[in-house]
Amino acid sequence: MGQLQTEVEPTDVGLCPTRLERIEQHFADYVTDGRLPGWLVLIARHGKIAYLRTHGMRDLEAGLPVETDTIFRIYSMSKPVTSVAAMMLYERGLLELTDPVAEYLPEFEQPRVYTGGSAAAAQTRPATEPIRIWHLLTHTAGLTYGFHRIHPVDQIYRERGFENGYPAELDLAGVCAEWAQLPLLFDPGTAWNYSVATDVLGRVIEVISGSPLDEFLRANVFEPLDMRDTDFAVAESELDRLAALYSVDRARHAVRNERLNRVSTRRPRVLSGGGGLVSSARDYHRFTRMLLDGGVLDGNRLLSNRTVGFMTRNHLPGGADLAETAVGSFSESTNAGKGFGLGFSVTDRPQASKVLSSQGQYAWGGMASTAFWVDPGEDLTVLFLTQLMPSSVHPIRTRLQALVYQALVD
Repeated sequence: MGQLQTEVEPTDVGLCPTRLERIEQHFADYVTDGRLPGWLVLIARHGKIAYLRTHGMRDLEAGLPVETDTIFRIYSMSKPVTSVAAMMLYERGLLELTDPVAEYLPEFEQPRVYTGGSAAAAQTRPATEPIRIWHLLTHTAGLTYGFHRIHPVDQIYRERGFENGYPAELDLAGVCAEWAQLPLLFDPGTAWNYSVATDVLGRVIEVISGSPLDEFLRANVFEPLDMRDTDFAVAESELDRLAALYSVDRARHAVRNERLNRVSTRRPRVLSGGGGLVSSARDYHRFTRMLLDGGVLDGNRLLSNRTVGFMTRNHLPGGADLAETAVGSFSESTNAGKGFGLGFSVTDRPQASKVLSSQGQYAWGGMASTAFWVDPGEDLTVLFLTQLMPSSVHPIRTRLQALVYQALVD
């Protein structure tokens, strides 16, 4: 089930086959020297798959290769999916982007902002602005992740059990209630910080729809797009297709992460719209095709093309970029010229980042080094799937961008 194959010759869609081979030559070295266990690359142009390669192993210890139907933990590539689902509710008139989140989750009624002190004795003040739906979609709510290890509030999250997981006794409603009691890093709408905001958005979807998040996504996104492998857990009959998860050792080599390999093998208590999905290349390619085609695939329309266009514009305050507004590592130079839309990074000024790309390109990636982007100007989608944590260890995404764009010759 779910096997993929190329659909068009590269030369027919403006891609040079000789230059495309540089991609495999480059990333094969990552497998040979132990930086990655294995990977899959998919490039589609004008709606057709022109390049599809797999290399290395989905499970090193078992000797199982990456195949075109391998299932991967996509972590934060779940965020665009949840964002699309939220905008479907917006299109139905069931929410406004300016609605305070407290209208749906009353525990967020009185947010407070960190002003100083240690994690054990944090000083706070009332926020000047309520957290609104658009703040969740753009990561400007002031929420955070415990694994950042940059701000005292990050430590507060960790001390409450939110580092690379959740307290065992809590479900999605429970974790949102906990987060609502913790300080914000800044007043909503004034800065950008990568955070649990999309998990909170998933809970808003549950409250509005009256359905658990997995059921809503299945009925409204996965089934209409025929995404057969995408869910919060892998079916027991398909577990042999799930790629093993690896972390890096001090030599930056891939080593099996036994604890996190248990993730996604059964339905989780917390349905994380921000990082809980698994998917296959076939499925996520169908999702990116829907986006590139303006919200429709095979006659099934999820969103208006106007809505997709609106989502993929920069919504950061004043049109600023991530390098200017982000707290922590996302302020690095490779994010210069990139804003953030409603669920995606958005490239406004490609020259600012010094990474070959196009204006209007939108993208995101996952904690296990997965990545995708959509380039409407070039009528192009690209997908890279692997299973190595964290995603910041190797310059996979910037190298892949250069290797893909240098192969465009029309």
